[in-house]
Amino acid sequence: MVTAITKTAPSERLQQADLSKKAKKFEEAIVTYRNILAQPSNDEETIKEQEYALSQLGEVYRDLHLSRELAELIRSSRPFMLTIAKAKTAKLIRTLVDYFSDIPNCLPLQIEICKENIEWCIQEKRLFLKQALETRLVALYLENKMYHESLNLIAQLLKELKRLDDKMVLVEVQLLESRVCHALRNLPKARAALTSARTSANSIYCPPLLQASLDMQSGILHAEDKDYKTAYSYFFETFEGFSSQEDPKAVLALKYMLLCKIMLNMTDDVHSIVGGKVALRYAGSEIEAMKAVAQAHKNRNLQEFETALATYTKGKLKERYDRQDAHDEQ
Repeated sequence: MVTAITKTAPSERLQQADLSKKAKKFEEAIVTYRNILAQPSNDEETIKEQEYALSQLGEVYRDLHLSRELAELIRSSRPFMLTIAKAKTAKLIRTLVDYFSDIPNCLPLQIEICKENIEWCIQEKRLFLKQALETRLVALYLENKMYHESLNLIAQLLKELKRLDDKMVLVEVQLLESRVCHALRNLPKARAALTSARTSANSIYCPPLLQASLDMQSGILHAEDKDYKTAYSYFFETFEGFSSQEDPKAVLALKYMLLCKIMLNMTDDVHSIVGGKVALRYAGSEIEAMKAVAQAHKNRNLQEFETALATYTKGKLKERYDRQDAHDEQ
């Protein structure tokens, strides 16, 4: 009888925490999740509940933009990570690290946590998780414009991955190398890295999002060569890939498609593309900006173009999104 109560009590608390989270009673949810994580991991059922509580608590910190608390959660959960399967550990850590992406102004902290986890992986001999985190670190370095650090880590990763013949991660790293070289304006090396990534991708099953990212980079490099017709075809493939997976980067691919049409003096096509069934889902200020630029180009009117630039700056767009979010909450 006592044993049964011991096993069901955490489940009831977990349900209560979830209800508090849905009701936006975040303080109650945090306390309950922490209590579940604080209890001893005596049996399999408790461990499963703690895995769930860990990811849910990370979500709460992400939604509240509590980057420091999320960082401390990752650090304090490492002893627990040693008690569960390596595959589950890898999934949990990667998920928690990815939560930082939705928190603004925490890139340096995200880099710091990534480095700490890589050191932990080396100590615990978790090779595959280490490589996954190093790949993530390369992307963070690129985002933070730390190109020298990116290239050093890429060179180290490529040696390891080619030796282990891990094609999936190899494709990701080669794609990142292409993006870093493009950022450094080393276009020949960017093309060479992208060719290597596509060659590696041809020998494995390439997930839709990764394939869309490869197409995006191909489109960008063709646009650099002023081959806007080919670039458009790649961006179209990218848009279809991202939109099929409901990835927010689909909007960026759509904007690139419209810019290619503008550069090809085919501004009439902009309105027909925007009016398409799939593109209508992404209607908003960013697409309105593209339409304004297309109209200015069609009219050959510099004043219209400058007005569009002034109207659709990042600050103005942010204000519009904030107002829209406030309206949605009401």
